[in-house]
Amino acid sequence: MAIQRTRINAGGFDFDALASGPKSGELVLLLHGFPQSSSIWRGALATLGTAGYRAVAPDQRGYSLGARPEGVDEYRISALSDDVLDIAGALGAKRFHLIGHDWGGTVAWTVAGEHPDQVATLTAISTPHTAALRTALRGTAQRARMAYIPLLQLPKAAEMLFDAGGGALAEAALAVTGLPHSRARRDVASLRRSGPTGPLNWYRALGRDTTAHVKPVSVPTLHVWGTRDVAFGRQATELTARHVTGEYHLLELDGGSHWIPDEHWDDIEDVVVDHLRAHRAAGQSSST
Repeated sequence: MAIQRTRINAGGFDFDALASGPKSGELVLLLHGFPQSSSIWRGALATLGTAGYRAVAPDQRGYSLGARPEGVDEYRISALSDDVLDIAGALGAKRFHLIGHDWGGTVAWTVAGEHPDQVATLTAISTPHTAALRTALRGTAQRARMAYIPLLQLPKAAEMLFDAGGGALAEAALAVTGLPHSRARRDVASLRRSGPTGPLNWYRALGRDTTAHVKPVSVPTLHVWGTRDVAFGRQATELTARHVTGEYHLLELDGGSHWIPDEHWDDIEDVVVDHLRAHRAAGQSSST
């Protein structure tokens, strides 16, 4: 299935994106995490396009050159969630399927919890529900996994991490987490081209929203987690079920890393497609 580059004008921004599948197919939005881009979804785009879906993976706010507002407040979860709804609207979809990984998973949980009338299904890859993660962060194990966050929040110093050695330091740090060197090089090079400040502002904006964005999720949900995930531990993963009131299935990948879209898509593609097919996005129409 051919994958095309496209640009989506939504909410006053221009989002670069990759897309596949028939324009008449049900829309599936795929949200990447940090420090990656839409490129992580190439395998998923091919699978979903072949299955008849209109699969679209945008480079999100701060990553797309046409969607890089200044100021940390512009990267609050409320703004990131609004982007998803604006993109779906620009693509002509009244309802859509949502797949998110890492930070993209956090945004996806928020959108699904707050707009269940528009989200047909949620597939959260690696990322637990935000409320479950907050509970787990009361313990030392999950806090240790996320001890890197204060470093990424430092002004200017965090940007220097991506400049050091022409990106070599950041590549090495990603490789330590289990991401293959070739893909770490791809992601760091992409981030250096667009500039790291916008993506880093996602971390700097943590806690700046006036609302909690931790509503329970009522839409059918597939949660995928790898047992070697360096960012999210078992406690947050297992607590997530408490925050889903609709149909919920946890798929645990024994030996799976955090970087599931890159490393383990072939292991989960059939389960994801079955999840989408079981819950059609009635009322959906696509114009892009």
